[in-house]
Amino acid sequence: MNKDNNFDHRIPKMVFASVYPLYLAKVEKKGRTRDELDQVIQWLTGFDNKKLQELIKEKVNFETFFQRATLNPNAHLITGVICGYRVEEIEDPLTQKARYLDKLVDELAKGRKMEKILRGS
Repeated sequence: MNKDNNFDHRIPKMVFASVYPLYLAKVEKKGRTRDELDQVIQWLTGFDNKKLQELIKEKVNFETFFQRATLNPNAHLITGVICGYRVEEIEDPLTQKARYLDKLVDELAKGRKMEKILRGS
């Protein structure tokens, strides 16, 4: 796979709190809710709403965000293309986790059923 090294190096420093409103705007524009977005994030990371809000308030970067997360054991079932890359082929673990989240948010915004987004959970 062609790696986007520039992106790989930017992700660790990106502040989750600055990206979360973009995720929210994307899903709300398509008729989905904050609760649904938070449910998707909780499924992937294990963070409940209280912990998610703490991390946003703390302004953690993506590296810290995913270090503190307990990735769902079914995260490997997230497949497909996001930003031109197959998420299952991304070699950098942090980049892959960030792209997993991007893919889930995309699926939510596209109106996919929650059961499918959460990989049958």
